Amino acid sequence: MMANLFMFVFVGMVMTYLQIIEAQPIGVCYGRNGNNLPSSQDVVNLYKANGITNMRVYDPIAETLTALKGSNIEIILDIPNDNLQALTDPNAATNWVNANIVAYSPDVKFKYINVGNEISPANSATSKFAPFLLPALQNVQQAITKFQLQVKVSTAIETGILTNTYPPSQSVFRDDISSFINPLIGFLKQNNLPVLAN
Repeated sequence: MMANLFMFVFVGMVMTYLQIIEAQPIGVCYGRNGNNLPSSQDVVNLYKANGITNMRVYDPIAETLTALKGSNIEIILDIPNDNLQALTDPNAATNWVNANIVAYSPDVKFKYINVGNEISPANSATSKFAPFLLPALQNVQQAITKFQLQVKVSTAIETGILTNTYPPSQSVFRDDISSFINPLIGFLKQNNLPVLAN
């Protein structure tokens, strides 16, 4: 009798706990490097068929953005590193936002624009883009504001620029990149924008 009562209480507690847990959306990166890739429309259909509600797109390709229209999939749209220098010009940033965000809104659900990817002055592969990141971020943010869009702007950092990474809540940025990262984080904080991490 006591074992049955214990089991009943235990199952009740587990069921209560499971009701409290809310399912989180799933997101998958959509890369286009490779051979014999499915069409963008087939990829969007695959996402929808599997309940995947978030997508990261690494560059603004018209075929992909057109396929996303009306899909209800929220996307992070990347601006590739090699585009950043051009976007230090405010007019170029406005034109980029107009061509790649405004032209598809509101039919495409843009959640974030990721300006640059894993840029660090300490990384020889990306250091050449470091001087352009903050001005490009600022100009894209100004264009988003100009067009009154509800899209957040950010950048994705590499975890190699962090120290004390365990537990994650104790992570700090490396001292040798403080002149790069502090103004960047300051801008994001001032505008209530997140920092993305890969």
